[in-house]
Amino acid sequence: MTGVPASAAGGSGAKPVRGGKLGTAAVNQASLWNIANILTMVRLLLVPGFVLLLFHNGGYDPAWRSFAWAAFAIAMITDLFDGHLARTYNLVTDFGKIADPIADKAIMGAALVSLSILGDLPWWITGVIIARELGITLMRFWVIRHAVIPASRGGKLKTLAQGTAAGMYVLALTGPLATLRFWVMMVAVVLTVVTGLDYVRQAVVLRRQGLAAERAAAAARAADATEALRAAAGSAVGAAPAGAVVAVTDARPDAAEPRSGTADIPAGAFDVRSGAAEARGGAEAER
Repeated sequence: MTGVPASAAGGSGAKPVRGGKLGTAAVNQASLWNIANILTMVRLLLVPGFVLLLFHNGGYDPAWRSFAWAAFAIAMITDLFDGHLARTYNLVTDFGKIADPIADKAIMGAALVSLSILGDLPWWITGVIIARELGITLMRFWVIRHAVIPASRGGKLKTLAQGTAAGMYVLALTGPLATLRFWVMMVAVVLTVVTGLDYVRQAVVLRRQGLAAERAAAAARAADATEALRAAAGSAVGAAPAGAVVAVTDARPDAAEPRSGTADIPAGAFDVRSGAAEARGGAEAER
């Protein structure tokens, strides 16, 4: 946001390197009270001041509308500087991430609604621009888990066109300048719609890519878990005691031998069988 000393920004006191950029440590320690956040808060405070100046003395006093234009111009200029300073000097804070877009929408929305109330700007223009801004903001939250939609060159041109056109409407212009401001506003409306559709396309693509990446990551985790289970099972088998396997192997022949009739039989049993066979042979000879 700005080149304030790191100590003032909540940092460690290190000086910015050439180019005005601080290290990562200073970024993480950026204070809430840095110049960029101050500019954002000034822009928020300018919103009610701008409205009061615009509606003062019935809303059609050229002098007071000039004062209102000055407040609006200051707000738009701070919008150009605070984000640039925050990125350049690595003073981005969570407050700035939330407050900066709110301040942007607040000053532009206040100008459009106020001009429509005064009858200077058609309500359909106000509705189109505000609907687009709110829709894109909600869409950013829709895809923020997967990716951040970057600001495009068309979006920056849209902001410039909107600010220029709204500022021209705030001033009490007449004649050719009043006609010119209408066409500038038409350019702003076209850019608003076109860039809004482009943001929708980007959001859909980014969400699809994010979901595909999540599915791929889940499949990879499942494969890793399967491999881990297989490795654990192999380790358990390899670590089993050798004696347990031998005992099982040795037990099988003992169990099978009685069924096959070739088990270890006492020697006396064979003598009994031989004697019985001889007796049967003698009896048959006598017959």
